[in-house]
Amino acid sequence: MSNEDSSSVESRDVSVAFDMLHPKVQQWIWRQQWQELRGIQELAIPDLIQGQNDVILSAATASGKTEAAFLPIVSHLAWKEMKPGEGFAALYISPLRALINDQFGRMESLCDELEIPVFKWHGDVSASVKARAKAKPEGIVLITPESLEALLTRNGVECGRFFSKLAYIVIDELHAFMDNPRGKQLQSLLCRIEQIAERPIPRVGLSATLADMSLAADFLRPLSSDSVRIRKSESSGQELKLQLRGYIEPPIKAEKDTDEIADGAANDEDQSEAEGKTALRAICEHLFKTLRGSRNLIFAGSRQRVELVTACLNDICETQHVPGEFLAHHGSLSRDYREDAEQRMKDERLPASIVCTTTLELGIDVGNIESVAQLGPGHTVAGMRQRLGRSGRRSGQPAILRIYNAEDQLTEDTHPCDALRPDTIQSIAMIELMLKRWNEPPNNGRLHLSTLMHQILALVCQQGGITAQYAWNTLVASGVFKNIDKELFTQLLKRMGHPEAKLLEQAKDGTLLLGEEGEIITSRFDFFAVFETPEEFKVIHKGKEIGKLPMALPYKPGHLLIFGGRYWKVLEVNPQRHEILVDRSQGGIPPKFGGDFGPQSNVVVAEMKRIYSEVQIPAYLDKTAIQLLHEARKSFTHYGLNNLNIMPWQNGFLLFPWLGSKGQLSLQLMLMSHGLSANSQSIAISVEECTADELNAILSKIAETPNPDSTALAALLLDKTKDKYDHYLDEILQAKNFASSYLDTSSVAQAARTLVTHCNNLNAHN
Repeated sequence: MSNEDSSSVESRDVSVAFDMLHPKVQQWIWRQQWQELRGIQELAIPDLIQGQNDVILSAATASGKTEAAFLPIVSHLAWKEMKPGEGFAALYISPLRALINDQFGRMESLCDELEIPVFKWHGDVSASVKARAKAKPEGIVLITPESLEALLTRNGVECGRFFSKLAYIVIDELHAFMDNPRGKQLQSLLCRIEQIAERPIPRVGLSATLADMSLAADFLRPLSSDSVRIRKSESSGQELKLQLRGYIEPPIKAEKDTDEIADGAANDEDQSEAEGKTALRAICEHLFKTLRGSRNLIFAGSRQRVELVTACLNDICETQHVPGEFLAHHGSLSRDYREDAEQRMKDERLPASIVCTTTLELGIDVGNIESVAQLGPGHTVAGMRQRLGRSGRRSGQPAILRIYNAEDQLTEDTHPCDALRPDTIQSIAMIELMLKRWNEPPNNGRLHLSTLMHQILALVCQQGGITAQYAWNTLVASGVFKNIDKELFTQLLKRMGHPEAKLLEQAKDGTLLLGEEGEIITSRFDFFAVFETPEEFKVIHKGKEIGKLPMALPYKPGHLLIFGGRYWKVLEVNPQRHEILVDRSQGGIPPKFGGDFGPQSNVVVAEMKRIYSEVQIPAYLDKTAIQLLHEARKSFTHYGLNNLNIMPWQNGFLLFPWLGSKGQLSLQLMLMSHGLSANSQSIAISVEECTADELNAILSKIAETPNPDSTALAALLLDKTKDKYDHYLDEILQAKNFASSYLDTSSVAQAARTLVTHCNNLNAHN
């Protein structure tokens, strides 16, 4: 029998699952005035009620996945009648503090009559609340991986009392942990808890966007993924409304300050859009016109863009003499500021829209969202689907997504890559893939050496000292760091004990202990997070903290900045107290602080090439987006890319291998290893100061040899440190680690063979 079930509710007797629940849980459901259990709840309850199975619950956003897990879990706990203080009964692990805060009220309501305590546990929860929970461990704990790490490493001796009776572990937003350092940390934490409990503990994964269920099962239960039961509730056929809107950025006028124009601070009301209105301003005017008076999420990308868009929207509100209803939301803002924005959104008496980064991509409850807007193509197809799922949660309400793309106006000097309108084409490609229900799969080949070092140090802290064999059994043989072999593990331990690292020391009996540097970094508050947490300044207004900004930015008295969607003037910078004192300002030219961009997959790039090559016009494009698509296809044909993957450009060539970012970087490094000056140019690689014969000869060499060793290619890079503790690795380990995460050499030789053929065809044509 398959361990995957996506059968509809209609095929079941809907009373069966309900009758399995504890009578008090049934009463709670009646008080909620539910007419029936939702599909994912009907599927989940029989699997979870006995507390014996690992289960993945996959269903659309707002489909009731949390209740699908906890209706049977609290029923099981109520019947089990654990004694107060004998140990925590269930863990709910979330990637976000805000999501824990959001779920806490729902969990308390469900557990109240069953007399099952519920605890929040993260960095914003007071030490006294945590102390009470540790003194009398019971009930359900809602916790982040970082707080769980702190609990284990700081309370090693007591952990048996905390977790020996644990009955369930629930991981919310499972997809957010896969293929990243936090996910490896989480897998290690789960293994360490089961070692303490001396038995497997049922694991429950919740997610709305999973690309490959077998990979998700392998993440949830390494080495035993076949035992994981997968329960999917398919979409109910909800109406979907999409629009991709295009905007053309006018040329920058010489007499204007370029920063002012780029930031959209200029407000020339008497100029037409074609004569100089920035694309950002035009986008904000459409957002204002379309969204004002309703409830929406606007995903703007980087923190900088969030601030610019929020400020611009509120400027328009002031100009129109209407109340401001656009709020900023990102990780640098204070918790109070973010929670105020979330509460404002939940108050349906007042219209409001939040401009945000990915902080609201996950399932934080901000009330009924009517539509979602996104600036730019976004990072991933999975993220786009997750965002779309935030709207249209009420019965009969459509899910609405508007994507806004700005491209520069074409001129004689426009670079070919810009003339191909890559953002517009990528957005179309990602929409098409989303409609086909495709998501990016995780990269299961990553070594995660930085996180492995972190977990070795955490184990030493937890146990007071460990053997190398214990570390191997816990972290590698368990399947957590399954890509590590014994030779590499031995190399890593030796490096951690090297005088340049000083992370570990070895006692005479072989026990691994903390070294000098290990003592220092494990004593820091930020040790519990496996991701880098840069030092920040507190932003203070009239004695109240409104958020934090990175220390690296050169703030000085008199500087202007946008924060929380408002303009501020820097009054004082106190390096000793790490504080920036500010006061309200009426506007100006603020300094920028940026965000990041995600890599493109091979599938997205292949879809982009298909869109360039075809003639169909998607129905969801507006007039300008259609114009941009026509321009992109015209450029694609003009440059001969419909027949060739190469074109002459200036004193060299542009190569279009049509690979994702990892494959393209691998080919770029291979060209560099043969002495060429090769640089990434969006979807192309530029090769400078090179003749056709020279390029052909080098491509032929690459094509005739097996795919290159990725570690050797990574060694060509000067900076290979990406994760928190990479700088403790030596050059060889850094190269291996970087290659496993950011390079893909599997298609290099084939891409070179194609380019050789096209290079020959180009020479013949010329």
